[in-house]
Amino acid sequence: MNIIVCIKQVPNTNEVKINQETGTLIRDGVPSIINPDDRNAIEAALQLRDLNGGKVTVISMGPPQAKEALREAYAMGADEVYLITDRAFGGSDTWATATIIAAAIEKIGGYDLVFCGRQAIDGDTAQVGPEIAEFLDIPQVTYAVAIEDKGDKLIVTRKTEGVDYIIETPKPALITAIQDLNKPRYPRVKRIFEAYNTEVVKILTSEDLPVDPTQIGLKGSPTNVYSSFVPTKEKHSEIIEGADKTEKAEKLLDKLKAVNVI
Repeated sequence: MNIIVCIKQVPNTNEVKINQETGTLIRDGVPSIINPDDRNAIEAALQLRDLNGGKVTVISMGPPQAKEALREAYAMGADEVYLITDRAFGGSDTWATATIIAAAIEKIGGYDLVFCGRQAIDGDTAQVGPEIAEFLDIPQVTYAVAIEDKGDKLIVTRKTEGVDYIIETPKPALITAIQDLNKPRYPRVKRIFEAYNTEVVKILTSEDLPVDPTQIGLKGSPTNVYSSFVPTKEKHSEIIEGADKTEKAEKLLDKLKAVNVI
């Protein structure tokens, strides 16, 4: 089984800062990580390969520093890793990003399954995976918590807030993973050494991909973000006074009712 996994390098959101003048993320000096749901996607692909044979190819679109995420994916066990990078791709929204990644997947070709994380923690749109499936014209199952390979088809358990759905889908298909799906493995020492001491990352640029230049980058993106900001967090406390516990409880109930908590 040949599997392609799409990952994203994201800033550690516990330390994200916003440039107040430009409204963009300040990435300098902020640690970057593999998007958490994407790590589950890598693990799911590796488990299927370990059971059935085949190859796991991990791809990521981003600036040159995204090589670090791909090296980590290689250290985890990926067979091949590709960085999709070009100044022409800068500023792409989810539509343009999915257009580019789908073109890269078609360029690599020969896939039975595509994995993505459910959503990236820096954008939280959960749009890129489903859009890739649409551009590739393949079925998709999102929010996967269990996957069973049945040869020419897959049985996927899809988690929702109300109930879990068991879905049968033919191959090739795209699946988005959530953290309930598995526990990502630790990289092996031998693979870590190889990932960081040899050039394992292959590069794909706009010249390698058959993409319409009017559909990529900032100018080709139909979505415009007019402002970004970090919400301010304010905490207020109040001591409830009263003659005894009963009176304090009654006053507390009155205040909770006043703000429609109860």
